[in-house]
Amino acid sequence: MHRQPLLDQLADYAARHPEEAETVSRFIDFVRSEGDCFERSLAVGHVTGSAWIVNADGSQVLLTHHRKLDRWLQLGGHADGDSDVLAVALKEAREESGLDDFEVVRPGIFDLDIHPIPARKSDPEHLHYDVRYLLRATGATDYVVSDESHDLRWVALDEVTTLTTEDSMTRMVRKTPGL
Repeated sequence: MHRQPLLDQLADYAARHPEEAETVSRFIDFVRSEGDCFERSLAVGHVTGSAWIVNADGSQVLLTHHRKLDRWLQLGGHADGDSDVLAVALKEAREESGLDDFEVVRPGIFDLDIHPIPARKSDPEHLHYDVRYLLRATGATDYVVSDESHDLRWVALDEVTTLTTEDSMTRMVRKTPGL
């Protein structure tokens, strides 16, 4: 089953983060029940892959001011049928930042989030089942703002809350120290 590698990662994440059991359970139920969970065309929602990108010493994170959502977020996007969600996160990180060189800081899922995406044009409101991986930029850190963003910015971890107070963003900040 093409969903099994993600289900295995979700089980590992559940063991490491028992305090997030409700979210993990909802995520697992969705992936198990929806054969097309990696397809953007699944109207109820779909799996997305994101990258929480830190700089070399882990003191800053690269955020995007998302053009469509008009919020500061981590980089990421739709799986579009690719069940290798880490590969999706890496592809999105490269496309949205112009950076090329990353290393996975910690194997497995860094964070999970399920959040609504508002209706837009012909797309109804739906859920993103977002799988987030912790990446470190290992090469040049001079980014390029893509068409998907108003802006990109390296932000000190302790200053992320000046741009957003969203629970999922502050949760990732809390998880980042101690790398």
